[in-house]
Amino acid sequence: MRLRLTALLLMLLPMLSAVRAAPVPAPQEVDIPLPVGVLHAQLYKPDGDGPFPTVIALHGCGGLGAHAEPVLPRYRDWAERLLKTGHAVLLPDSYGSRELGPQCSVKERHVKARRERVADIAAARAWLLKQTWVARNRVSLLGWANGASALLWAVRPQSAAHDASPDFRAAIAFYPDCRMSAGLGWSTRVPTLVLIGGNDDVSSPQACRQMVDGAYGRSALARITVYPGAYHDFDSASLPLHALAGSTDAATPDRGHLGTDTEARAESQKEVAEWLAR
Repeated sequence: MRLRLTALLLMLLPMLSAVRAAPVPAPQEVDIPLPVGVLHAQLYKPDGDGPFPTVIALHGCGGLGAHAEPVLPRYRDWAERLLKTGHAVLLPDSYGSRELGPQCSVKERHVKARRERVADIAAARAWLLKQTWVARNRVSLLGWANGASALLWAVRPQSAAHDASPDFRAAIAFYPDCRMSAGLGWSTRVPTLVLIGGNDDVSSPQACRQMVDGAYGRSALARITVYPGAYHDFDSASLPLHALAGSTDAATPDRGHLGTDTEARAESQKEVAEWLAR
């Protein structure tokens, strides 16, 4: 009997290895028309005709890709994770489309979260709603840092599209800079979740708490989760905690700390899945 089981396992091992090694489909580059120019984006789409729930994912100030890598590991990790749950993921490249590199250390940015990046979100939404494989009533937003700040502007009632198309289903903002939004009396028209580390010294958890608390009673559902002890970029797969003082990396902020927090990362993955399933 033992010999038979051993032989069976030896037969199954190649098949199991093939399943484990099954590659996630590479993203497809798509071009989205803008009022001036073209917005390049990377699209991860499940096999089949759909319709699929779809996430517009918004990169941070370091940009979407680098050199020959169209999608940086953090965004690819999230896109592949969402793809496995049946979501399509569209990642607009707000900087590369305008022939710009990382903007973290640029003091006078020509692509602003509240202006050009909100326009990019609107263009991405309009393009998606024309695709037959998209579940039109299940298009959501997910953003990191500068992309999350753009998301906060895009979900304000003042930014609603003046058409009969379904609005965004939900929005999730990882460690946005909430300081300006908090001071302007922010509110949202779609369910919005803010995720930030309690020790984030690049963004401000206090300002995000103030922003969300201030929206209570005059807004769609807004919720914040603050992960104790976690820093900026806590959801990265493998980023040792380090200080940014004196950093010459143009793709990172010029102050504070960055680093993975495994517990916060795991919790955020659960919260994102639950929020998108609402």
